[in-house]
Amino acid sequence: MKTISVGDLTIGNDSPLTVIAGPCQLESLDHALMIAETMAAACAEAGVGYVFKASYDKANRTSLGGRRGLGIEAGLDIMSAVRDKIGCPTLTDIHTEDQAEQAAKQVDIIQIPAFLCRQTDLLLAAGETGAVVNIKKGQFLAPWDMPNVISKVESTGNERILLTERGASFGYNALVADMRSLPTMMKTGYPVVMDATHSVQQPGGQGGSSGGQREFAPVMARAAVSLGIAAVFIETHEAPDTAPSDGPNMIPLDQMPALLASLKAFDALAKADPIRL
Repeated sequence: MKTISVGDLTIGNDSPLTVIAGPCQLESLDHALMIAETMAAACAEAGVGYVFKASYDKANRTSLGGRRGLGIEAGLDIMSAVRDKIGCPTLTDIHTEDQAEQAAKQVDIIQIPAFLCRQTDLLLAAGETGAVVNIKKGQFLAPWDMPNVISKVESTGNERILLTERGASFGYNALVADMRSLPTMMKTGYPVVMDATHSVQQPGGQGGSSGGQREFAPVMARAAVSLGIAAVFIETHEAPDTAPSDGPNMIPLDQMPALLASLKAFDALAKADPIRL
């Protein structure tokens, strides 16, 4: 199994659990710091690692009228401030090749969105930065297709790769999470992440925006962590119903401490007796 070092964390399928969490979309420096500070304290209390995540631009909103975010310049400045003030690694997504180098200078992990996971030039640009690259498996890909994606990043000499499951398209406006995909991707040796909140998203389900079933996000997190994965990805907000993006599938911030305690227990059990395929 490969392990990825980022900041003070070691992320791996046989390492203690890491939680990647934050708001879907950056709103302000104060808001980002509030969520990062709350989550860092909760993760420390639960005994799990913590990475702050947020997006400076939501480039794939359902409709033209969807709020996209603060933009790359202001957004990356906020991400740098969070890393400096909270002391945790940070993650954000990129959408074009020219964003890769700029983002890698100010965050620890650059993320390839699921819709873009086969974009060769984007993967190469991300790999060439030397940063950790988190690749979300497309809703249209089988888990055994991911080695082809991995090889594109590896071709740059960068093997600092994370693989994230976020559900597969299941008819119109629906996703299904196949838990077999997690151990299948673990066979690559790379750390595997479960996106517990986007896997309960209902893409375009509200007409001009996506819906979701946030009540099932903790279920997805617990099920995935019980398989012994490296990390779980969770979007959280103090008031999801007023969040500018993905509110319907986000877990309320005040529910996170109890969930983290459960995830820590599931992780300890899973890592003590790993799945063998």
